[in-house]
Amino acid sequence: MHGHAPPARPQGASSAEVQAALASAFAGADITVTDDSASHAGHAAAGEGTHFSVRIVSPRFAGLSRVASHRLVYDALRPLIERGIHALVIDTATP
Repeated sequence: MHGHAPPARPQGASSAEVQAALASAFAGADITVTDDSASHAGHAAAGEGTHFSVRIVSPRFAGLSRVASHRLVYDALRPLIERGIHALVIDTATP
């Protein structure tokens, strides 16, 4: 009888990876990334690199609704979200 290994825990992402993905998608933007994972210790999905807050100031958000601007951010971070980012607080603004 073969034992079954528990499912692999998502690896999350580093602040640097989040910063790089956003800088690539929003060239020239003012971007601040904060890893909030430590403040969620004990939470079911908590782990290093799983909870982030991001603030992005970019002209790309001009004329967009909050939902539309957040969608651009989610699209830029999709590969990292799939790796295990569980929570993302987004603050977008125009210069």
